[in-house]
This record gives sequence, structure tokens and C-alpha cells, in this order.
Amino acid sequence: MEFDTIAAISTAMGEGAIAIVRISGEDAIKVVDKIYKGRKSLGEVESHTIHYGHIIDQNTGQVIDEVMVTVLKAPRTFTRENIVEINCHGGLVSVNRVLQQVLRSGSRLAEPGEFTKRAFLNGRIDLSQAEGVIDLIRAKTDKAMNVAIGQVEGRLSAKIQKLRNALLETVAHVEVNIDYPEYDAEEMTNQLLKEKARYVSSEIDKILGTAEQGKILREGLSTVIIGRPNVGKSSLLNSLVHETKAIVTDIPGTTRDVIEEYVNVRGVPLRLLDTAGIRETEDIVEKIGVERSRQVVKQAELVLLVLNFGEPLSNEDENLFQIVEGMDSIIIVNKTDIPQKIDMAKVEELASGRPIVTTSLVEDQGIDELEDAISKLFFQGNIEGGDLTYVSNSRHIALLHQAKRTIEDAIFALESDVPVDMVQIDITRTWEILGEIIGDTVSESLIDQLFAQFCLGK
Repeated sequence: MEFDTIAAISTAMGEGAIAIVRISGEDAIKVVDKIYKGRKSLGEVESHTIHYGHIIDQNTGQVIDEVMVTVLKAPRTFTRENIVEINCHGGLVSVNRVLQQVLRSGSRLAEPGEFTKRAFLNGRIDLSQAEGVIDLIRAKTDKAMNVAIGQVEGRLSAKIQKLRNALLETVAHVEVNIDYPEYDAEEMTNQLLKEKARYVSSEIDKILGTAEQGKILREGLSTVIIGRPNVGKSSLLNSLVHETKAIVTDIPGTTRDVIEEYVNVRGVPLRLLDTAGIRETEDIVEKIGVERSRQVVKQAELVLLVLNFGEPLSNEDENLFQIVEGMDSIIIVNKTDIPQKIDMAKVEELASGRPIVTTSLVEDQGIDELEDAISKLFFQGNIEGGDLTYVSNSRHIALLHQAKRTIEDAIFALESDVPVDMVQIDITRTWEILGEIIGDTVSESLIDQLFAQFCLGK
């Protein structure tokens, strides 16, 4: 497959020590050689080598920048095309001047994600691996990064391909049975087809079993801190973030709006929301904040309900337990540094088995126990276990559910003694659906849509 030569700035815009202009295509080396001045022509150098020189204006001969140029010759490159990477000085002016010279020399500006798209179209990676590149760039924790690396390395692809091979073998058996019914061997029996279909269904279930945890690692866990005013919600936010993000005072109702921060808790990325204290109030501004808090709680995946160790449980506290009924939540009893007035037996009764953690945020006590509770609630305390092959992409999850339904239709048909040539339709459809995950059976418009999510230069 042949493409024109593309170029883009691959590093983040802004001031920096180094910026990189990436060029890919059959003529990438020729394009850069027109504007490069060094000891050797780039066409003469070995692949996977780096060279010192200058980028010049090919019309005037003026030096644009002092650079190091990396030459990578096809096919052992990211795109399987010739690639040149120009390492120039960072800063908006210098890198853009270098890019303009590259574009004038016979390349065009790359579209977002076009380098990775070419890697996919040229067969270096499949579609799920390409999507793993996005996840790697966007990863907010080490664990999320490790999961993304696993996807880039093809761990999910290998599982999907194994299932597709099993289905393809099944389809081949069915077609032999249709074409040569007089040679119907034992493996062609209805029972064998059921076993293969059940195997595929079971393996899909195993992959889907990682979906909830995978999505949390990829997208973050939407976590809301709620409680009456002045129980320590903002102090909790600051303790988890490890810096001051929310104003902390002894005046109830200080937080009027929802404050949002990302925080890494034992490898679990939390999208942490500190809300206005929920209580009955006549203050118009505070009332708006309270209503926003109620709306945010409804969308939360985890609720941290904060109580005051130094005050008896109030009706407002008990109402908060009702608000989080049926939701994943952890009860935090804060301010254990002051005399106890809360009825802990009543708290345990209202918690109904939910984790309870006691804290003294002013003395920095209880945060480790809270982080343990969060990790155990969603990952049984172990994110390192297994091979870190999680399915986390919503597109993949939807397709796996679709494949599950289709293979279950095939199993039902086999159990109902439907002729195998009719069952073949569902088996083939399952094979096609799984192929959409890795990009073997996918439309061009979907490919364009997926790669448009990438940043320019990747």
C-alpha cells in the first residue's frame, strides 16, 4: 500500500529543550535531504542512525536550526515506511519554521493519528493495538499504563484471534459436513459443535469479566465526597490529592460548588469530586451548591460518605445513607482526634456491611486504611494479579457482548437440533463481530473516526 509523505510536530507545543518533527512516507528521506546540511547526505546513511547537522531554507540557504536527524528505513519502522525524525530546539517559532521547510520540500501536514493509522493499514499493528496507543498516551496511573502497554503488545488481540480461529475451524467443519454429508465423521456431530461454541462463549465471559476493572483503570473512577457541612470533606480531598485544592475553614458551607481533581489511589485513578455540604439551608448560593451535589452523587461510581466523630448522628446524616442506598460507598468517620459523640453501633447498622474507616485528617491518620478499602472494593486489593489483560474500551466491550449474544443463539439452535448449515450463520457472524475488535472486519468510516481521536503527530 503506497501513501504520500506526511509530516507533523510530534511533541507537545510550547517552550521546551527539544521538539520533534516526524516525517513518514516513501520519499521521507528525500524530502528532508533537500533541507538538511550535514557531513553526509541522508540518502547515504545506514538505517536507525542519528546525524548532526542543520536545517536550511532551500531557497535562501539560511540556517533555520541546529538539529539531530534520525533516519529509519522501511520496513523496520513504526509505520513500515521510511521515517525521519528531526530533533530541533523547542519553542513555537523554531519548530514551526522547521516544519514549514519540511512541508515546502514535498510533504503534507499529517492528519491527527495518521502515523498510527498507517501502522495499522500497513499491517504492523491491529486496530485494538492502535487503540491501546491512545490509552497509553492518556493513562493517568502506572497500572493504567501497564494495561495499555499490554494492549499495544497484542495481548487482547491474541485472545480474540484464538477465539476467531476456533470459530473458523468450526465453520470449516460445518462446510465439510454440508459438502460431503456421506463422510460425516465424529467431529462433525452436533455435540462437538456445541462444545466449541460453549468454549467460545465461556472465553468471552472471562474477557468481559475484566471489563469493569478495565474501564476504571482506563477512564478513572467517578468518586464523590458527600457529608454535612464541616465534617472534613475538603480536608479529605486535600489529603488524597496531597496538596491544598479546597478551602478548609471551621465555617460550615464554605464549599459552594463541586471541586474536581484526579488522584492516584493504589493504582486506581479516581476522578474525585468534593461537593457542597448537603443540608437544609436558606442561603440561595449554598442551596444551588447542595442541589448540584445531589445531582453529582446520582452519577457517581463510588461515594465517600463523611461523618463527624465528635457529633451525634443527625437526621441529615441518616438521609445521606438513604441517598447512597444501593451504591458502592465507603463510610468515613472523621475527627477521631476529638471526644466521641457519634454512636458507632448505629453507624454500623446504617452502613449495612459497607466498609467503615475512621480518620483524623488533621493528624493525617486513616488515609492508608481508606486507600486500602477503595482498592479492595473494586480490585479485591490486587491490581497486579494476572496478566493485566483487561478489556477497557467501550467499543470492545459492546462488540464482545454482541458476540456473546450471537454465539448463545448458535448454542440454543444446536440444542434445538437446528440443521448445522443454519447454525453456521450465527457462528460466522460471531467470527465477524470479533474481527471488528482487531480491525479485520471493519468499515473505513469507523477507522477514520477512531484515528481522529489521536493527537496530531501520533
